[in-house]
Amino acid sequence: MGFKPFLGLRGNALIRAAVWLIVCPTFTCYGYNMSVAGGLLTLDTFNTQFPRMDTIHTEGALKHENSNIQGTVIALYTVGGIFGALSCVFLGDMLGRKKVIFWTNLIFVIGAILMATSFNFAQFIVARIIIGLGIGGYTATVPVWQSEISPAHKRGSNVVTDGIFVGAGVTLALWVDFGFFFVKENSVSWRFPLAFPIVLSIIAMAFIPMMPESPRWLIKTNQLDRARHVLSALLDVEPESDIITDTIRDVEATLARLFHRAYLAATGQMFQQMCGVNMITYYALTIFQENLGLDPVKARVVAAAMGLMQPFGGFLAYTTIDRLGRRPLMLWCAGAMAVCMAFIFTAGYSGLTFLYAAEMAPLQVRAAVSAVSTATVWAFNFLLAEITPIGFATIGWKYYIVFAVVNAAIVPSVYFFFPETKGRSLEEIDEIFAQSKNIFDPPRVARRMQIIQADQTDSEEGARAASM
Repeated sequence: MGFKPFLGLRGNALIRAAVWLIVCPTFTCYGYNMSVAGGLLTLDTFNTQFPRMDTIHTEGALKHENSNIQGTVIALYTVGGIFGALSCVFLGDMLGRKKVIFWTNLIFVIGAILMATSFNFAQFIVARIIIGLGIGGYTATVPVWQSEISPAHKRGSNVVTDGIFVGAGVTLALWVDFGFFFVKENSVSWRFPLAFPIVLSIIAMAFIPMMPESPRWLIKTNQLDRARHVLSALLDVEPESDIITDTIRDVEATLARLFHRAYLAATGQMFQQMCGVNMITYYALTIFQENLGLDPVKARVVAAAMGLMQPFGGFLAYTTIDRLGRRPLMLWCAGAMAVCMAFIFTAGYSGLTFLYAAEMAPLQVRAAVSAVSTATVWAFNFLLAEITPIGFATIGWKYYIVFAVVNAAIVPSVYFFFPETKGRSLEEIDEIFAQSKNIFDPPRVARRMQIIQADQTDSEEGARAASM
């Protein structure tokens, strides 16, 4: 059987192409859409088109009613995300990772076109739900596909790039909003920012057919010849090599331990939202302009400049995650966010939780667990988008205290329940849970296995040195 090459690339070059051609546009699009609408809510042209969301030119009871409507419309995007993610419980294993990524990007494109061309409130609402369906579907699938094509020693840095791209998308949206703020008396000031991410999804759709399918999904569906071909390209070894044979054997021997691991995957994703970052991401301009009294230009500059910190936090995670591990980044990042709301979020709770969710999911139900954990992101995303306007309106600055307490509570949760997974294959992570007897065991088992592995490595190096 002949197999097509993947853009003529193998090994690290192929994995880098997957990151830049698929992961980059999809997660930049995800971050972009988290913040782009918030930057348009204060535009006169937008509020003229959709007066029911106008909180700038209204007062009293009408402003309160409009703020509730605004919160609901913005949050409907996350409702679509919940159902988009949950659809992957079935579609992820039925269609394979690549097809799901393609079709969910297409759904997003349709929704973005509808939203950018909206002339009435109902069309805008429907479009928000459709783009959520698309983004929810691919955010549940891309990290799984990415983790399953990455070698163990580089999986952390590969998948945590998701956080860099999310941060880049958030920042890009705020600067695009700022640029088009100066387009006065014309609806292009909000239509172009809403249409722009279509380009990102088209890039992903164009290149995903040329990328390798997940070898673990191929093995699960008994497509062993294709799996060998994909592994050969990813590992840059011959298809019949012992490395590939051992990998296939390990994958076939994987056992599922569902509930405990699904709980950890979903809890990590809940932490991503409940740390409070999207409270600011969605409503940055409203906070700076309405609550802090900055003029429209200064509010946009400060919001866009603040967003620049997110890619830096993601880069910090990229350079340290495979050396320091997952737990240290989650622990110190949550502790720091409990003290201040500086934008260090991406170092510990952006791409990292998508990575950790994919690592926690056993092969037999990896698509389903990833779908449920990603639906958790969207559910709490919806909660924050819905209640934040009400929170600011009722308790003002004290609303931040809620998230300081939540972040403080995350620290012991990670310490006692979340095992370290750095440098381990997805099958070795299965073994951590195979040896665990209760919910407190995985961190201890992971440390013990790490010590044993280090001792074995030292012994092998000592033996080689003695034989020289």
